[in-house]
Amino acid sequence: ISRTTVVELLLQDALNLVLADDVKSNIHVPPFDNSAMDGYAFQYQPKKSHFKITQNIQAGDYSKKDITSEEAARIFTGAAIPKGCDTVIQQELCTISDGNISFDISKVKKGANIRLCGSQNNKGDLVVKAGTVIRPGVIGLLASVGITTIPVFSRPSVAIIVTGNELQENGSVLEDGHIYNSNEPALNAMLRSIDINDISSSWVKDDKAWLNERVHTYLENNDILILSGGISAGDYDFVRESLNHAGVEELFYKVKQKPGKPLLIGKKKNKLIFALPGNPAAVISCFYQYVKPSILAMIGFENTFFPDAVMPLADTISKKKGLTYFMKAKKVNGTLKVLPGQDSFNLLPFADADCFMAVDEEAEHLSLGTLMEIYNI
Repeated sequence: ISRTTVVELLLQDALNLVLADDVKSNIHVPPFDNSAMDGYAFQYQPKKSHFKITQNIQAGDYSKKDITSEEAARIFTGAAIPKGCDTVIQQELCTISDGNISFDISKVKKGANIRLCGSQNNKGDLVVKAGTVIRPGVIGLLASVGITTIPVFSRPSVAIIVTGNELQENGSVLEDGHIYNSNEPALNAMLRSIDINDISSSWVKDDKAWLNERVHTYLENNDILILSGGISAGDYDFVRESLNHAGVEELFYKVKQKPGKPLLIGKKKNKLIFALPGNPAAVISCFYQYVKPSILAMIGFENTFFPDAVMPLADTISKKKGLTYFMKAKKVNGTLKVLPGQDSFNLLPFADADCFMAVDEEAEHLSLGTLMEIYNI
């Protein structure tokens, strides 16, 4: 799978994207020696525990006046350590009298409570490696070292074509022989759940010329094309023919799986094409097994086709040999509960499902506690 282009984005616009190149720090962090707590800064001397307070230094202040061996500075967390000082004692351990402090020197170690310049990193150090996902903490780190923009793999543009004369938009009175178009809103929602927002979509009747036009236009203007329906071998299934007409290289067609056996994946140059079945539950299943991991790989994520976890079955289940099953399931108290209604048209399980469970094609009977690979929804 080819990566998307690299773009330079502001930190706040790069959330959840993948860093395309190493980033080095612009500064030392901390950029100066500073106090780790509220207290008093002084020059450590093994037998001296009495000092005159001569300065008051807040965070953001910078004292140009040296502190002598007889003096101490009132200092606050994050404030720069004045010259002449090498130790900070917390204020709770001090007694204050007539502008002087005294304390038990045996309770203090030289160098205590000072964050040294560069103790996190030095200027020019590598702070974030290429391939890192930009989470909020990473943004905080990069901002702290003076970075304002970073190179990331761009999000692809995606076009959706849903096919079928029987489809009708939600909100209208349902006519005889029709069903509501659920695949288009579901695909839009699943794409947005992985931060893909540049989405175009169309409903196309089972008309070859109309479908050819939509496929051609969308392939010209988008990185990814997703279709639902019209991919079997019926008299009015024109998707495979239209993709061939548009110059799409077929990577594979049909998979020994349930749901979603009539699945086609192809490419045209660096563009990816996913022709999914029309059954709504099969569309959702195929999206999570093929479309989502492919998109994440395009934008720099690693190991995107790996399962999210392995969990034990809460029940015994049976299936026929010959097909891999992707079953809707719910995680309950550390186990997997397989939900009723596994038919490829049935969307009811998605009211509770939070994952798909993969069942090997050769498996027939699985006992309670069997460890199963899962893919989160």
